[in-house]
Amino acid sequence: MWFFRSPEIVFGQDALDYLAEIQGNKAFIVTDENIVALGFVEEVQARLAKAGIETAVFAEVEPNPSMETVQRGAEAVKAYEPDWLVGLGGGSSIDAAKSIWILYERPDLAPDEVAPVGTLGLRQKARLIAIPTTSGTGAETTWPFLLTDKAERRKISLGHPENIPDIAIVDPIFVERLPAQIAADTGMDALTHAVEGYTSQWRNDFTDGLCLKAIQLVFDYLPRACKNGSDDPEARERMHNAATIAGLGFGNSMAAMAHGLGHALGALFPVPHGRAVGLFLPYTIEFTVRGDLPTRYAELAHFLGLPAADEAEGAASLAQAIRDLARRIGQPTLLQEAGISHEELEAQLPKLIGNALNDSAMILGLRFPEEEAVEKICRYAFEGRSVDF
Repeated sequence: MWFFRSPEIVFGQDALDYLAEIQGNKAFIVTDENIVALGFVEEVQARLAKAGIETAVFAEVEPNPSMETVQRGAEAVKAYEPDWLVGLGGGSSIDAAKSIWILYERPDLAPDEVAPVGTLGLRQKARLIAIPTTSGTGAETTWPFLLTDKAERRKISLGHPENIPDIAIVDPIFVERLPAQIAADTGMDALTHAVEGYTSQWRNDFTDGLCLKAIQLVFDYLPRACKNGSDDPEARERMHNAATIAGLGFGNSMAAMAHGLGHALGALFPVPHGRAVGLFLPYTIEFTVRGDLPTRYAELAHFLGLPAADEAEGAASLAQAIRDLARRIGQPTLLQEAGISHEELEAQLPKLIGNALNDSAMILGLRFPEEEAVEKICRYAFEGRSVDF
């Protein structure tokens, strides 16, 4: 028995205006200082005010939010007692909102005690609205979230199916002027979600079409979105949709090895999440196709019009196409290009390997790597060598 979970999704021009129709009394907005400075919080508050909803703002979310941050947010939300939480921003703000919401509803839990088992009993006090301001994470449609354990220097994947947002508002107004670098980073995240969602062990009929559509949108519109910026509102809007569609796809089939490695890398080096997972994606494709289980890389290559006479050729074509796309939008394809020196990699490699092998995403790929294989993949990714083992 399987489940397909999705929030109510409001998308397209003027989607934000839906907030004026929300029924409630008080909303607690979880975001970061940059989103406040851009005026996005004011846009949300103005529409909630039309609905007669008072607001409070918690703007302390940092990239890769820590458990300490969500604990501070939980104390603030308990004092305010809202009936809505609003996660406004990139994946970090939405992830923080999910955690703060759980701690508000379940003060008996610690931030790292949330697991996808049993019943949480959410929605007794509040519901959750997610409003993405980047086009990549898909966090507005998913229930897992990431918190950083600063003491252990690792990212922890947490969550329960109950904490999927109730409403996702996908309005392109937030990404029309998104810097090209952020558009590129988050776009590679969306692509990785779609590719891994289509090829994970939990792939299914209900997610396949979503993942394929997201892949098509990314290849068609990401170069334009990065090159033309606000001069190409169509590309920006289609990429915003692609990220949400990819989130629906992989959120119901789960991510895999590129995410495990990307999470591990991002906890140790200042590499944005989308940049990290996108960098590792071609290497994990090359590794996975050499395993014992059948993969679907030839299907994806055929879908993109790439050479795919057999699975090996399809995987090679797909990996190369992803690297070519990354180069077109100024993304690194090897760890050296991501600003990591050989000395830094060697110093952190044992911790990186350990974190990766402890990441839940690793088990959903079609080939699970042993410690030696993770080490080799990291070294190959540093040098830019295609995986041949």
